[in-house]
Amino acid sequence: MLKIIREVDHDELPESARDLNPDFNPLAEGIFMAHQKSWVADESDLKLCKKGRRTGITWAEAQDDTLIAASAPEAGGDNVFYIGDTKDKGLEWIGYVAHFARFIEGHRPAIHEFEDDIEYVDDDGKRIVERISGFTVKFDSGFRCSALASRPEVIRGLQGVVVIDEAAFHTQVRRVIDACNALLIWGGRIRIISTHNGVKNPFNDLVKEAEAGKAPYSVHCYTFDDAVRNGIFERVCMKRGETPTPEGFNAWYKKVRGSYGTRIAAMKEELDVIPQEGAGKLLTMVQIEACMTRDYVVKRWTPPDEGFVDWPQEARRATMQLWLNTEIAPILDTFPKNRMTAVGGDFAMRQDRSCYPIGYTAQDLVRHVPLILELWRVPYDQQKQALFFVLDYLRRLQHMILDANGNGMVLAQEARQKVGATRVTELMPNDAWHREHTPKFEAAFIDRSILLPMDVDVRDDLGLLENVDGVGKIPRNMRTEGTDVAGGGKRHGDAAVGLMNFYAATLVPAGPIEFQALGNTRPGNAMGDFIGGAGGRGGYGDYFGG
Repeated sequence: MLKIIREVDHDELPESARDLNPDFNPLAEGIFMAHQKSWVADESDLKLCKKGRRTGITWAEAQDDTLIAASAPEAGGDNVFYIGDTKDKGLEWIGYVAHFARFIEGHRPAIHEFEDDIEYVDDDGKRIVERISGFTVKFDSGFRCSALASRPEVIRGLQGVVVIDEAAFHTQVRRVIDACNALLIWGGRIRIISTHNGVKNPFNDLVKEAEAGKAPYSVHCYTFDDAVRNGIFERVCMKRGETPTPEGFNAWYKKVRGSYGTRIAAMKEELDVIPQEGAGKLLTMVQIEACMTRDYVVKRWTPPDEGFVDWPQEARRATMQLWLNTEIAPILDTFPKNRMTAVGGDFAMRQDRSCYPIGYTAQDLVRHVPLILELWRVPYDQQKQALFFVLDYLRRLQHMILDANGNGMVLAQEARQKVGATRVTELMPNDAWHREHTPKFEAAFIDRSILLPMDVDVRDDLGLLENVDGVGKIPRNMRTEGTDVAGGGKRHGDAAVGLMNFYAATLVPAGPIEFQALGNTRPGNAMGDFIGGAGGRGGYGDYFGG
C-alpha cells in the first residue's frame, strides 16, 4: 500500500531540475530539438533509445510522460513509472515532470516522497516482502507519474507506461531487462533509454536483437553530434544567457571532446554511441574489419617437417627461396614504384609467429599493407633470408621498425647493417613509446587511413589491444600466455605488434639514401639463387655486394 511520507522541497531537486527557468514553456514552438521531436513522435508501445550523454532524451521523455499522465483515460491517459539507475536520476525526472505540469495543468503540483511494500519470490523460492521508497506527482486526471527504485521486482507488478532510464547501468541489468519483457504479457508500454556500457552488456544485446527484428522494439539512436547538429550548443548558450558564435562553438566542442583525454574508447561510447568491446578495448571489431580488404593477403610459411633445422644449409635455403620466389615476389612486384615503403616486425622462434607487415604510403596518405609475412617455427637463418629477400625487393625504403627483444635483437642489428642506421629502429618498446604511438595507430582505424588483409587472426590480434592504465598496448598476460591457434602453437598479438611497428615506421621522416635495392630481376632457380649465380638474388653474393 503506497504511503505518502512527506512533500519534497524544491531545493532538494538536482541542479538540472531546480534551475529551470520558471517561464520555460516546453510546449512552445522550437523548444524541442529534431531528435527529441523524433523520439516523442514515436507512439510505439515498445521503443528504445541508444544515445550519447546529455542529448536531452530524458528531458523530452519527461515532457511526454507529463502529457500522458495529465490526459483523461479516453485521450490515452495512463500512469507513468520511471526507473532510473540512481535515486538522483529519479528526483531529476520528477522535477522535470512537476515543472512541465505547471504549463499543462496550470499549476505546479507537489512532489511527494512515498513508501510502498513489494512482494516477490527469491531465487530459492522464498517469499520476500520489502519496503521501497520513491517520488510521485498526482494529476487532476487521477493518474500519476512516479519515480521508483531500480529493482526488477518493482517492475513486474506495474501497468501503464514504464520508462527504464540508463538501463545499461542498473545494478541488475539482466533482471531489469527481463522484468520489462514480463510487462508485455499484460500489454504494458515500455520505453528503454540508455547510454552504452560495453558491448557485452544486456542492453546492447537487446539493441542488437531489436535491430535484427528479433525483439519488437522500435530503435532510435542519437549521438552527441546529432544533438550538436540539432542545436544543443545554442540551447547551452540560451541557458547561460550568452550569444552563440562560431568561435564559442569551436571552443565548447573541443572542450567536450578533449575532456576525455586519452580515453578514446570511453569518448566513443559516451558521445558516439559505440559500445566498448571490453574494459578499455582500443579498437572495435567493426573498426578493424572496416580497414580490411580481400585484395591484400597474409602469407604464412612453416618448415615442411620438424627436423628442418637440421637440414643442410643449401637445402634449407633452397626450400625457403622457392617459396619466396613463387609466393612473395609476385606480391612485391605489385607495389607502386614511386611510393615510400615501410616494414614492421615482431620476431618469434617457437610458440608464436614472426610477423612482418610490408607496405607503402599512398598519395592520399592511406597506409597500404598488401602483404603480411608470417613465419612459424622457422630457423633464424631462414627468417633472415626471408626478411633480406623483401628488403632487396623494396625500393624507396622509408623506414623499418623491428622487435629487438631476444633473438630479434640480432636480426634487427643485421638489418641495420644491411640498409643503414637511419632506416632501421631496433625497438624495445616501453610505456613511453606506446603512449606516443598507440593513439596515432588507433586514429588510423578511426579515420580508415590504413588498409590491411582480410584475415581473422590479424583481426583478433588487433582486438587484443587495450588501454592499460592509460597506455594502449597488449596486456602482459596476453603477451605471456597467448591464445591457442587451430593450426598449432599460440598467438601473442603478433600481427598487432608488427602492424603498430609498421605504422610507426611510416611516420619516421626518410633519411638520406644509404641503401638501394639491386632491382627485382627474378631468379632463374632456387639453387642458383642460393649460390648467387645466374643473375639470382637473395644469395650471399647479393648480401656482400657480389
